Amino acid sequence: MNAKTFKPRLLAKLLPNETSRRIVVITGARQTGKTTLSRRVYEDLKYVNLDAPENRDTMRDLSTVTWGEVIGNAVIDEAHKEPTVFEKVKYAFDEDRISFTVLTGSSQILLLRKIRESLAGRAFFYELWPLVQSEIRDSGDNGVEAPLLLDLVVSGEPLKKTLGEVPDRLLETQDYLYRASEKHVMEWGGMPALLELPEERRWQWLRNYGYTYLERDLRDLARLDDLMPFRKFHRLSAMTSGMLLNYSELARDASVSVDTARRYLEYLRISYQTALLQPYYKNLTSSVVKTPKLYWTDVGIWRQLTGFRGEMSGQLYETMVVSELYKWIHTTQQDVEMFFYRTRAGMEIDILLETGAGLIGFEIKSRDTVSERDARPLKVVAEALGSAWLGGIVLYTGNRIRPILSPNIWAIPSRRLFQPAVPGD
Repeated sequence: MNAKTFKPRLLAKLLPNETSRRIVVITGARQTGKTTLSRRVYEDLKYVNLDAPENRDTMRDLSTVTWGEVIGNAVIDEAHKEPTVFEKVKYAFDEDRISFTVLTGSSQILLLRKIRESLAGRAFFYELWPLVQSEIRDSGDNGVEAPLLLDLVVSGEPLKKTLGEVPDRLLETQDYLYRASEKHVMEWGGMPALLELPEERRWQWLRNYGYTYLERDLRDLARLDDLMPFRKFHRLSAMTSGMLLNYSELARDASVSVDTARRYLEYLRISYQTALLQPYYKNLTSSVVKTPKLYWTDVGIWRQLTGFRGEMSGQLYETMVVSELYKWIHTTQQDVEMFFYRTRAGMEIDILLETGAGLIGFEIKSRDTVSERDARPLKVVAEALGSAWLGGIVLYTGNRIRPILSPNIWAIPSRRLFQPAVPGD
């Protein structure tokens, strides 16, 4: 991503300063901007990219005892591609020959394996996901520093107090940028490279991303000799985004065994393509289902896999909202867990966020008007939770933040939740 289209990232303000004594690991899917971010945040450090074979040869031949002198504090990109790096960093760090190193890579499983073997107890982990809505909207300087409405919602303050202190509507000039960033996410997802491409080339980029993922990341991860079964499974699993996960059906439709289906889904999860949303574990109203839901973490990649180029659908909108929440939780490392709630009788709440102070429920409605009826499942669960209930939110595409039902259940435009609580000038 070039300087013209660089977007400030939420993760940037969470990364430690290079004057501290740390080994920092930044991981995430390919093309999410790990190299750009690490080079901007740590611009004074030496940069070594192990995508280059000659750099891997140099690192392999470099003596462990001279690492601190020759390499020193540095950003090592695609670190997993040269396994000897980890032992050498460990030695130099333990001997106080270096004090700060950044290791980046898109292969989570390979990075973690090497770090467990060599850097356990020394490394601090950070994940960089595709752009969230506030990052897309931000025009440059300090926008990502402002607290998002979502930050305030999970702060533990009563929703009535939090939402009573923000504008219930935005001026058209303010709301335009919020709408535009949400529209971009729903049409193209959050891959940074797409921002600098004309629309007619974005589909081609997404197709090429899929080929690169299969040919590079997956081969590195799984060592599959035949990619065709996985390719079929890949597309079929995308079609089930937002649905209860059924390994047997996926396995049957993809013509693989159930064990293979489980392994393939784990590959998708650890390569940052999918997220499993677990069911809430307590029977609040009646017996609950215990099957997770599968969601795609980037809408653009989901669209490419499913071939869906249409306008907003319920599945698309729900996938977008869940992925935005998931990316925010994992980027900011909030002490928040995300679940859904569904009883065997069919009552469902799309999302339950469990915070240290209590629970917040979310219903997701892909339309611009909502009513009390849309909030009734939230009210049922609120009564079961009692004092543990912090409030409920019906996310929709309309214009106004407003209370719609007691106890403490509000309607909020989804684009408002993922942007600064109070827009800048």
